[in-house]
Amino acid sequence: MLDVGRCAVGYTATQDYLFSLKARGVKFGIDRMRALVAGLGYPDLAVPCIHLAGTNGKGSTAAMLDSIFHAAGWRTGLYTSPHLVKLGERVQVGRERLTEAEIVAYTHELRPVAEAVARDAPDDHPSFFEFMTAMALFQFARKGCDIGIIETGLGGRLDATNVVLPEVAVITSIGLDHCEMLGDTIELIAAEKAGIIKPGRPVVIGRLPAGAEGVIRRIAAERGAPVHSVRAEFGEDIGAYPTTHLEGDYQRWNAATAALVARCFPARWRLTPENVARGLHEAHWPGRWERTTVGGRPLILDAAHNSEGAAVLDTNLHRLVAETGRAPVVMTGALGASRARPLIEAICRHAREVHLLVPHQSRACTFAELEACVPKDFRGRVVRATLEELFPVAQTCTAGRPDDTLVVTGSIYLLGEIMERLAPERGPGEGRLQDF
Repeated sequence: MLDVGRCAVGYTATQDYLFSLKARGVKFGIDRMRALVAGLGYPDLAVPCIHLAGTNGKGSTAAMLDSIFHAAGWRTGLYTSPHLVKLGERVQVGRERLTEAEIVAYTHELRPVAEAVARDAPDDHPSFFEFMTAMALFQFARKGCDIGIIETGLGGRLDATNVVLPEVAVITSIGLDHCEMLGDTIELIAAEKAGIIKPGRPVVIGRLPAGAEGVIRRIAAERGAPVHSVRAEFGEDIGAYPTTHLEGDYQRWNAATAALVARCFPARWRLTPENVARGLHEAHWPGRWERTTVGGRPLILDAAHNSEGAAVLDTNLHRLVAETGRAPVVMTGALGASRARPLIEAICRHAREVHLLVPHQSRACTFAELEACVPKDFRGRVVRATLEELFPVAQTCTAGRPDDTLVVTGSIYLLGEIMERLAPERGPGEGRLQDF
């Protein structure tokens, strides 16, 4: 059993150990994870679950599903990644995140099992993400969850989370991202995401490109898995889609995906239309067109980390200008030039000035790389900035004028660093334990 009193090693030492695992890099394949859950007594079988994959939208859809089941009176477990500020955000039960004491105790419990898995092959030591996945499965089982909602980390077929046997598999969207790992075509990426489909278990698909949908339907048919399609159920008119607390048309697509998942559960789960609607309107997912204030000015936090996200950002910025009657001041940073270019091009179509930032991540774009993405016809101001300059103390931002609307967008890691500075009472951020 978990002993949260066993914290003599301390949280800092535990962080150091987990970071040492992260430093070994990303490991694909689920054989290590299968060996790990076997050594732990198969916590993956203890709680029914929903398993989500997708290029974009899987985190928001997972949060909506968590809210829907919560509204129906069930005890929910939610596993997502990466975190924004604190590592424990990844694993939540009843909307309470994993505590530092629990992380220490679980690491103490997992470590000897992981070492046993790697005894004959040191390179097969479970990874950081596999440790976090095991913590989530343990927490869900030991807290008596009725349902676990589990988001893949990267891909699907070879993701550590793919040891689970879900009640429903969900594929929210397919776009070109992480191509160096998942493939350089929509069809190849779809095949990787479709790896979460299990024989005979239903799969819900969001609004997908035709090529991706064809691949997923073929794989589902091979596995005898019935397919439920958002497009087939709700059509093309966004006005017919469910509404949600989260802003943007794409969130209504995600809301429709979550609502369709709910329909796959039998009546005993009490996922009535009323509970679904209430859950969608109570859903909260930080950093997705999240409106707040800083120093009395409107501030919007929005992760837009790939080309699909940049297209959504373009639409949201267009609406923001129409809503406010003026161009916003945008602060941004990205990981990788392929992500930065569509992001900055979208920003420059709407912003009055752009402040460029370099997140404290090894893969972050430099100032020069970001500047190279600024369209030559952009007439606004472009500024190299640092977090310390823009957010010197809590609830203070030095960018723009007193009547400006401020937007922070781009890398989710950048958002986490800014959230840490906006609300230091959360404690120091744990950016070094972030991953893909």
